[in-house]
Amino acid sequence: MSEVAQGSSRRRWAGLVFISIAVALIIVDSTIVNVAIPSIIKDLGITSTQVQWVQESYTLVFAALLLVFGTLADRYGRRKMLIIGVTIFALASILAAFSQTGDLLIGSRVIQGIGGAMVLPTTLSIINATFRGRERGIAFAVWGSTIGGMVAVGPLLGGWLTTYFSWRWAFGINIPFGILIIVGTLLFVIESKATDVRRIDVVGAILSIVTSATLVFGLIEGRTYGWWLVNKPLTIGNWTWPFDLSIIPLVFAVTILAGAAFVLWGLHRQRVGKTTLLAFSLFSIPSFRNGNIAALIVSLGEFGIILSLPLWLQNVLGYDALQTGFVLLALAIGSFVASGFAGAFGNRVSPVTIVRVGLLAEIIGVSGLGFVISANATWLMIVPFLFVYGFGVGLATAQLTGVVLKDVPIEASGQGSGTSSTARQIGSALGIAILGTILFTSAGTALDSRLSQLPEAQRTQIVNAVVDSAGAAIPGLEKQSASIAEDARIAFSDATRFSAFSAAGFLVLGFLATLRLSGVSRDREEELEAAESAVPAGHERPTS
Repeated sequence: MSEVAQGSSRRRWAGLVFISIAVALIIVDSTIVNVAIPSIIKDLGITSTQVQWVQESYTLVFAALLLVFGTLADRYGRRKMLIIGVTIFALASILAAFSQTGDLLIGSRVIQGIGGAMVLPTTLSIINATFRGRERGIAFAVWGSTIGGMVAVGPLLGGWLTTYFSWRWAFGINIPFGILIIVGTLLFVIESKATDVRRIDVVGAILSIVTSATLVFGLIEGRTYGWWLVNKPLTIGNWTWPFDLSIIPLVFAVTILAGAAFVLWGLHRQRVGKTTLLAFSLFSIPSFRNGNIAALIVSLGEFGIILSLPLWLQNVLGYDALQTGFVLLALAIGSFVASGFAGAFGNRVSPVTIVRVGLLAEIIGVSGLGFVISANATWLMIVPFLFVYGFGVGLATAQLTGVVLKDVPIEASGQGSGTSSTARQIGSALGIAILGTILFTSAGTALDSRLSQLPEAQRTQIVNAVVDSAGAAIPGLEKQSASIAEDARIAFSDATRFSAFSAAGFLVLGFLATLRLSGVSRDREEELEAAESAVPAGHERPTS
């Protein structure tokens, strides 16, 4: 290998380091807040619905804009988009760190989601455009393992910062890392653009945002405003929803109409030869179509459970944020072990097989959590199943990404990676919305049943206090009545168990979805790698 080639190779791998740090930053921020939520509740007095929105606003905006920014990155430059995204993310982190109200914190998370949506698809697109053949597989493995590991490192880091400093540092730590990423990207990541990029599908972008936003809004707010009849009327300024029928069915109707319009509009533009936000033609590729379906369902089960565990560990078992982070560290350890496992057996078995093994491990881990969670559980009962769960996440996340994008042409890498990331993020958003709603609804129902001997007014007050505080009110109930506090701990534990079993159910569906993915023989992989290496130079326009 010539010195020039060696220098180029070193630069690419050094660039991958900073790309991985960028991915780690935005993934950590989707989990680092979980262990800090009880402290945020005490400091800002936010409700359980706002707890969901603190998580959901970030994930929802993230999912809604991934396709847009994946295409824009192809058009205007992937390195440029990555730097802009990290800058916006870091500035929004400053705003979040200084938030004095729940609404301001939620608004900050929205802006963070915009920055994160610029970063994630761009990192995938850079890898897809920079690496070829076996090197691409290694790069994808590094990228995927980073996601799997950071899902658990986030709670540990957040726990340490919250316990010894403040929950505000869970956001403030993004600033120095953001600066590091920007400098490293400028030095080591080569700019690239797609040569055949047409106008952005603005109408498609709007329809996709409306579809995802209304769906998640309905899932989260249904328990507040009523799934069918009004529990509480929606009020905006001086206007109040005037009907007995809840606004939630109308919101879901908008979701269906906007989603159908998005698909029909995209197919129309494709027929007349115009660019579309979503490359519908890619869904004719079996690995891309089936892989994205599996990724969406898997993410729904994977990330939803991360919302309930920190709340249960701190509010029921009485752990502090750092102890909670150490318990969840078992996830990260399992994920890192999975990386070594995948490296050792990656050349012997197909990626699809590794994905299925990973999903089976996730199902065992989450189901095991459901069986051992109780008001009297200890960390020794929880950690083994978290390790198994993390092991499965590490296997499935890294390999599923490679399976989804394996056959996507380089010139469509922006749209392909954006679609892949969107499928994951929509799954994550739905997981937080659905499993969060299951957690809080079942906690309220279980506690109301256990307190049936109390007068209705007192019972309602206690139930609302526990649910609205996302369990933070449980320790304070000890002063009022030890038996009521114990009932609350049992009820919240039962709700967490139910949430875990629900997550396991979604993972089972994800496993079934992978049965439609076909393995690829080593000979076929070598043919694909040779074809990738022979891609004409005109398909990509690298710039220094």
